Amino acid sequence: MTREISVRELRNHTADVIAAVRSGERLSLTVNRLPVAEIVPHAETRSPWVRSATLRQIVEEAGADEGLLEDLSDVRGSLID
Repeated sequence: MTREISVRELRNHTADVIAAVRSGERLSLTVNRLPVAEIVPHAETRSPWVRSATLRQIVEEAGADEGLLEDLSDVRGSLID
């Protein structure tokens, strides 16, 4: 359950709020008892891009679908005609 904290509590106990969030707690910031924002721990995001050498390695290890070349041949033939 998300703990609610008021703007006043945030202002008066900033270090405690930051410590709670650092420890993984999610907080709901309220103004006049109405929620206005979520304070959540920072989550590292991973870039969707990988180096070309890494991509080549993944493709070599996984291999292509066995029917891929046939599908491509069919598509190529239909596009040329």
